[in-house]
Amino acid sequence: MQRRTFMLGSVAALLLPSFAHASNPKSDLGKVSDAIFLQQLQALQQSLGGRLGVSVQDVQGKRTLAFQAEQRFPMCSSFKWLLAAAILRRVDEGKLSLQKRIHYGKEELLPWSPITEQHVADGMTIGGLCEATVTTSDNPAANLLLRQLGGPSMWTEFVRGLGDKVTRLDRWEPELNSAIVNDERDTTTSAAMVADLQRLLLADALKPASRARLLRWMRATETSDQRLRHQLPKGWTLADKTGTGDNGTAADVGLYVSPQGKPLLVAVYLTQAKQSREQQEAVIARVGELARAWL
Repeated sequence: MQRRTFMLGSVAALLLPSFAHASNPKSDLGKVSDAIFLQQLQALQQSLGGRLGVSVQDVQGKRTLAFQAEQRFPMCSSFKWLLAAAILRRVDEGKLSLQKRIHYGKEELLPWSPITEQHVADGMTIGGLCEATVTTSDNPAANLLLRQLGGPSMWTEFVRGLGDKVTRLDRWEPELNSAIVNDERDTTTSAAMVADLQRLLLADALKPASRARLLRWMRATETSDQRLRHQLPKGWTLADKTGTGDNGTAADVGLYVSPQGKPLLVAVYLTQAKQSREQQEAVIARVGELARAWL
């Protein structure tokens, strides 16, 4: 048994005795009410020793559940799916091409460069950089794409154009992951992020081909196996993006689709957690499990 799987079961058993059986993927959590969901989120936050922010939206049922959803949290790498969306908007407008090749040097590599480090000699296309930064969270890919936009301020201008008056990007990788207490730089709220997910993945903020491409990249995310994607039941799909930073900070935001085709938007942010990264991930996984049972 992998240690992370064991940790998830331990957290569920210790903190959520009424739902301890749900760490077994074959068990049925049953329908979760708003009251039970909120109660469990409060228990999860207490277990972390930090802050937790959650927003969940049942799109078809027009229901929303919010837990500290208006509080600001560091985005860390969860900004990268919006970065890819901003690039795709430029493509839709005829201002950029996904086939344009970007060349860069070794000096632009950063900690966590799993894809870009392989292409220093030949460079990468804008499309390849988008895929790399969404699926693997490659940091130099994000900075190269930000440069194409015109920097963090232009990223923020893009989300303002979506109607998001809250979310802001101020710095580049890796500085944006500092997650300093009470620092509003590079932050969002779970409510704002869910609204952005709805506009870009389920509405018409992007042309259909670009929206489909963004969903394809997000469904291929490789960093959420212990978070919202953990023990994803058969028939469910998830398109998401994670974030991880200093000061006990972690995140996962995305779109679930149930076997019946019902969309479920989820944004989970936590910071100042006193528990280990594994336990932080277990909490995010638990929120995803509860959200699916709430739908």
